[in-house]
Amino acid sequence: MTDDPALLDGLDDVLLDDAPPAAPIDVPRRLEAILLVVDEPQSLVALAAAVGAPVPAVREAVQSLVADYDGELGGPRRGFELREVGGGWRLYVRAEHDDVVSEFVNSQAPSRLSQAALETLAVIAYKQPVTRGQVASVRAVNVDSVVRTLLARGLVTEVGADAETGAILYGTTDALLVHLGINSLDELPRISPLLDDGSGGFDAE
Repeated sequence: MTDDPALLDGLDDVLLDDAPPAAPIDVPRRLEAILLVVDEPQSLVALAAAVGAPVPAVREAVQSLVADYDGELGGPRRGFELREVGGGWRLYVRAEHDDVVSEFVNSQAPSRLSQAALETLAVIAYKQPVTRGQVASVRAVNVDSVVRTLLARGLVTEVGADAETGAILYGTTDALLVHLGINSLDELPRISPLLDDGSGGFDAE
């Protein structure tokens, strides 16, 4: 083995020249992988950090995916779409397929509700019509994801909007009565008289 520095430098140059170039990052495919698992819309900056690519490249890839899913690049129009909502991007079922997806979800064997979902459902049942903010105030936690779960299960539904704030009002559905085996919300048990609220429910002052 030679110790000649000049010869060693020459060998290094040859090895570097022969080394295969690094594979370019497949930004669109990485974006698809991330978008499949997110629950909330993600900003371009957040997506760029997630896939390790510059924001301009991510913006271009997002627009390409939107066109691809919409069938504008020669392929089929997909049953889902990549939509910008509230400054972020997320995959959504296309509106025309909402009915079949809802029917499928509702036909599946329901799993047990979490304690958080049961507590949120109880607040809505006793205080309806009620906004998410009002439910969150009672429970002292954010209830957005839990309300989405209850909506997907068909246990609660949108019943209007608050006249002052415009916030969506929620109430329970007939499906809840069926699950509880009662005919009316009047049959719900009264709030424990040992609680500060008394037996009159949340509205009692």
